[in-house]
Amino acid sequence: MSILETERLLLRRYQKEDLQDLFEYLSDIEVVQYEPYKPLTFDEAKENLEWRIQTEEMIAIELKDSHKMIGNVYLGKREFETLEMGYVLNRNYWGAGYATESCKALVDQAFLNGIHRIYAECDPNNQNSWKLLETLGFQREAHFRKNVYFWKDENKKPIWKDTYVYAKLNVESSILVYSTI
Repeated sequence: MSILETERLLLRRYQKEDLQDLFEYLSDIEVVQYEPYKPLTFDEAKENLEWRIQTEEMIAIELKDSHKMIGNVYLGKREFETLEMGYVLNRNYWGAGYATESCKALVDQAFLNGIHRIYAECDPNNQNSWKLLETLGFQREAHFRKNVYFWKDENKKPIWKDTYVYAKLNVESSILVYSTI
């Protein structure tokens, strides 16, 4: 992916210089509360950054004015012209519209590139996440009850969690498909 620019943001590949900013948000227990991993140590963040640099699926969110990297959007390729989307943002930048701005730009770009469907999964308790998806025009398609766990309790029993699934279809590609029938 080349750099995608919005009004306030640069959406780009990760760089080695992002280590401190990455550690800043991935080490925050409140930021990773709904993620399938615990807060990262500095060494874990360094190792994680190496993977992020090598993949095109993780997109760094950088503020244009200060060049601070404040989070990421994940766009994982799936079958049938579909992408899975996820996002994590530094808590110091919550509530300023950066997640909406970055996700909207990436969704629009993916649809222009011919992607048919984008979906996201989130914890029903993560109201900020599913409200963001609804703001972006995603529709709730499912509420899976106790379908996944990331952790076990002190007795080694799974701590089950529910999952919401949201998706958005590329209206343009749907129109093209229907117009050829």
